[in-house]
Amino acid sequence: MSRRFELLIFDWDGTLADSAATIVSSMQQAIAALELPRRSDDQIRELIGLGLVDVMERLYPGIDAQHLIGLLEAYRKRFVGHASGEAPLFAGALDTLRQLDVMGFRIAIATGKSRAGLRRALAHHGQLARLVSSSRCADETASKPHPKMLHELLEEEQLGPEQALMIGDTEYDIAMARSAGLLGLGVACGVHAPSRIRAAGAAGVIDGVRDLPAWLAGS
Repeated sequence: MSRRFELLIFDWDGTLADSAATIVSSMQQAIAALELPRRSDDQIRELIGLGLVDVMERLYPGIDAQHLIGLLEAYRKRFVGHASGEAPLFAGALDTLRQLDVMGFRIAIATGKSRAGLRRALAHHGQLARLVSSSRCADETASKPHPKMLHELLEEEQLGPEQALMIGDTEYDIAMARSAGLLGLGVACGVHAPSRIRAAGAAGVIDGVRDLPAWLAGS
């Protein structure tokens, strides 16, 4: 297998986790409970991958995003139990990451989730969590498509941009990678169409993470 890259940086929602339907449903329940203006499933799905502040600003322009986030957090604490299920990983994702780990690749996560949200997801998927070398979340750095989270991951891992590959399911992931000087690879299993991911400048689009070893071998 090619060792062109040392670090493989994965988006979470829509790339490793099959979470789009769960995210849309949860957001719709919160919007209804808080009596906010209705938004369509497509409007919400379109924004998966961005940080929550960006999502709320785009869904409700003119309404203070921090106020809306406060309402959502209060709703979540009151009505959403900690035992609520986390989204499953895509088929083959865990085995693929294990394979890549054995091959000597370092694995990182760059996600629009909050740190608390990623912590819950990794606690649920403990076998995957043990493979992760480093991670960045939207609430502790700049949100996608700003390149700051990738810059911080590269600094932590002491690598240059040419040594890392970003893998994600949205144009936000690819735009972030390009801004940071990284190659970006798309997956077709998430929320943005392959044509849209390619138009953003992706080096290619694979069906899902389980196809990554073959792509790396041919790159």
